[in-house]
Amino acid sequence: MKAGRHFVSAVSALALSTGLVASGAFAVQFAAVAAAEAAVVSSIDVRGNRRVDDATIREYVGIQPGRNFGPVDIDEGVKRLFGTGLFADVRINQVGSTLVVEVDEYAIVNQVIFQGNKKIKDANLSQAVQLKPRGTYSDAALEADSESIRQAYSAIGRDDATVSGRTIDLGDNRVNVVFEINEGDRTKIAAINFVGNNAFNARRLKEVITTKSSNVLSFLFRDDLYSEDRLRADEEALRRFYYNRGYADFRVISSYAELDETRNEYTVSFTIEEGERYTFGDVTIESTLDGIDTASVGRLIESEKGEVYSAKAVEDTIIALTETVVDKGYAFAQVTPRGDRDFENRTISVTYSIDQGARTYIERIEIRGNSRTRDYVIRREFDISEGDAFNQVMVQRAKRRLEGLNYFTSVNVSTVPGSQPDQVYLVIDVVEKSTGEFSIGAGYSTSGETSATGGISVEGSISERNFLGRGQYIKVSAGGGKNSRDYGLSFTEPYFLGRRISAGFDVFRRTRNYTNYNSEETGATVRLGLPITRALSTQVAYNYSVQEYSFSSRCDEDGNGVADPGCDIGSAYIDAIAQGAWTKSSVSGTLLFNTIDNMNNPRSGIYATFTGEYAGLGGDAEWVKLTGRATYYHTLLEEQDVVALLSVGGGHIIETGAPLRLFDYFQNSTRIIRGFESSGIGPVDSANGKDHLGGTTYFNATAEAQFPLPLVPDSLGLKGAVFADAATLYGNSLTQVAAGSDAMNWRASVGASLLWASPFGPLRVDYAVPVVKEETDQVQHFNIGISTRF
Repeated sequence: MKAGRHFVSAVSALALSTGLVASGAFAVQFAAVAAAEAAVVSSIDVRGNRRVDDATIREYVGIQPGRNFGPVDIDEGVKRLFGTGLFADVRINQVGSTLVVEVDEYAIVNQVIFQGNKKIKDANLSQAVQLKPRGTYSDAALEADSESIRQAYSAIGRDDATVSGRTIDLGDNRVNVVFEINEGDRTKIAAINFVGNNAFNARRLKEVITTKSSNVLSFLFRDDLYSEDRLRADEEALRRFYYNRGYADFRVISSYAELDETRNEYTVSFTIEEGERYTFGDVTIESTLDGIDTASVGRLIESEKGEVYSAKAVEDTIIALTETVVDKGYAFAQVTPRGDRDFENRTISVTYSIDQGARTYIERIEIRGNSRTRDYVIRREFDISEGDAFNQVMVQRAKRRLEGLNYFTSVNVSTVPGSQPDQVYLVIDVVEKSTGEFSIGAGYSTSGETSATGGISVEGSISERNFLGRGQYIKVSAGGGKNSRDYGLSFTEPYFLGRRISAGFDVFRRTRNYTNYNSEETGATVRLGLPITRALSTQVAYNYSVQEYSFSSRCDEDGNGVADPGCDIGSAYIDAIAQGAWTKSSVSGTLLFNTIDNMNNPRSGIYATFTGEYAGLGGDAEWVKLTGRATYYHTLLEEQDVVALLSVGGGHIIETGAPLRLFDYFQNSTRIIRGFESSGIGPVDSANGKDHLGGTTYFNATAEAQFPLPLVPDSLGLKGAVFADAATLYGNSLTQVAAGSDAMNWRASVGASLLWASPFGPLRVDYAVPVVKEETDQVQHFNIGISTRF
């Protein structure tokens, strides 16, 4: 848009100046010259120039003394002089045997000054304007730049910002350009309305779109900014939402935003037509290619008869079939879905036709718009390259990968004809966005007095998703509270050795100050990740850490490393701390299965992990630890947006050499069961009957229903939940374990939660009541902290 505006301004200036030449004195002289077939002058006199020397102007005029010239020569000379961009006006007049060239030079910009701006810095505004120091000045450029500044403020939600441009004459044809800016107030979105929706209420549809109405927290979220581009994207999001839920006839009739200038507020309205809801009818495959067994590839179909129609299921099937057929050697194969609607029964039968497509090759891949991101970072997301067969499905898959990188605000892939009829150019246009992020957050945990992470905590981090334009990820973080400190550095290369294998490392240091003892842990991890299928991936890692334990001043007043007699701590802790520093050297492997629809706000899918870790490659630890967790999300009531989740997990540690230490055992946390303190269930120390020593095995399960809160604006990101937890933690070979406390005894709790998608991350408040517990268990009803879904 900016370039187009500049072009119009330049053309306007040229037309205006040319119009001046065509009138007045020059028009008379031009008529005189036109009356003759040709004219000759003995000299060329240049007047009005201050910076551009006479010789340069004569060269641009192109007329030589002593040689014939005509009207066309004068016209071309005028055009060339205007084309330099140095002159506001040009007049050519023949006086006797002299050709007089009079010019008015544009003023030179000395400084560009911005006044009244606070929300946008001078450096950013300087990039938005075309007038630059030591450049030429024009009124058209001043007006264009004023509009560019207004657009910059509109982009940050200040549509009532006003900009007034003026000049200060410095003499000697030099000026200062001053833009006086009144930033105004943020333009809010007062309401978002939907007309024509019956299947889903407005609250549910507001969660689908990215435009949000303004609220008291909008200054943090910054998601209440109106833009035409965002409105178009919201239209597409609504289409996808309805198409994937059976409404194949859905359409957006209109979408618009109305600005109330007196209140400086937008009202955004969507008028839609939902249509009928369809289910899948018969789903079949037909092929004209020899060697393709339609029965064998039928397992790739992502839908079944009777299921609710989903455009995503059709799209996924097309991709799966195309990949399989291409792998079988049919590089030009084309999979085309053909739908047959039964309006009476509201079903859509789909036939996937596999045919030989046109033999077209990719002659060249051209990437445009990536001023920062390296070309190879974009190219590697394509499974095809120059010289390969062109396949639209493979191209669209690469486009989705590029969008998933979150490096670009937009990605557009198009084709243009190549040098031969069977050749095409693949053109990739990207618009980059900021990939660096600085975040700072705070939280509050109500963990029990034995925890070091209770109370207020803060955390800050600096991360870059596209480090040096190489597609690498780096993060530096620091945080802590009254009794804890955390420092970390992470780095990931997503394409290790040029393959779709991620490699990286993590370095960390953690300190904890508990009531009776302190711990310090320093460690590092080196990891490799490999995708297996679209939903399944694996990661292997080597882990090394050193832990040091010491008694707190409360238990060791003289600092001799021995617990004081009056220290209220079990004998198991005294023995473990006395062993001093402890080193762990291990390898681990993780399998991850993920079909979650939206990681920020899940409503369907499975997220499951299983990790096995072996410690014993040197160091003090010698054990095998197995842990796993699976969470299933399912929408119970689509219109009311009620989502259920079921989660199960477990862990087991096996001693393989040296006896397990106290700190090797699993301890309870809110991820296992709520309603009990951290380290508040399981085997206890016989010395005092209250210190929980952890267990070798745990199992847990959770059932939860999440729902919107009535009368609370959805833009606040608040939800409610009710839940039921069950868990057991048992098994311990330490000699200090109280008899019978290491048995497999189940605990259970029920409760309610408040979930908040805050600017600091997902937070939740839980209130849980234990309904099954042991006498030695430590109860904690309230818990406030970071919400960890997976």
